[in-house]
Amino acid sequence: MKSEQILEIKNLRDRTGLFADRYEAGQVLSGLVMQLGLQNPLVLAIPAGGVPVAAPLAEALGCQLDVAVVSKITLPWNTEAGYGAVAFDGSYLLNEAMISAVGLDEADIARGLEKTREKVVGRVAALRKGRPMPDMTAREVIVVDDGLASGFTMYAAVAALRRAGAGELIVAVPTGHENSMQSLVEKVDMVCCANIRSGPSFAVASAYQHWSDVSEAEAEQILLEFPGA
Repeated sequence: MKSEQILEIKNLRDRTGLFADRYEAGQVLSGLVMQLGLQNPLVLAIPAGGVPVAAPLAEALGCQLDVAVVSKITLPWNTEAGYGAVAFDGSYLLNEAMISAVGLDEADIARGLEKTREKVVGRVAALRKGRPMPDMTAREVIVVDDGLASGFTMYAAVAALRRAGAGELIVAVPTGHENSMQSLVEKVDMVCCANIRSGPSFAVASAYQHWSDVSEAEAEQILLEFPGA
């Protein structure tokens, strides 16, 4: 791991049950990101779970909050497990190793891609309401999610944002697996992760005392109520 590109809270490493909820996780993450001394930041949340994390971060930075819609492609028999991700521009990434391991055929993959693309289009319409993506060329773009497990959702987001014109890219997550951090640091300028964990078993939810899915309606409400929205 390139330590100079990773900012973490070392006394939180490998701990679980740290954050009361996503909002508190965002507050903790804010203290980490503010150490960077950013000049013209833009916070982009990956909805829906990344929105309540990103809101206190954007508030602390006094900057614009927006979304970068990306959704994982889930297994037909397990909607919690993903084998890739689709981004807001229609692009996608596939986890070929998982596809091979679980035996998905081309028809399964095609159905999963189509279903996820429909979800992404609907979520873009609901949360962006026709607004174009903000200009990212001369800003420090901070991409936020509630955690980083395999990393494929974030990898898809980063690739799409690069194509959309993002110059400097910073990933900020409250918790993440060390292996995913090692892969991600090659793709972005900086990674901020309050709670880095290692080992064979990893669940984003384990970093939180209270965990539940965030609905699209909840994410939309947070965005509507954000100062300056």
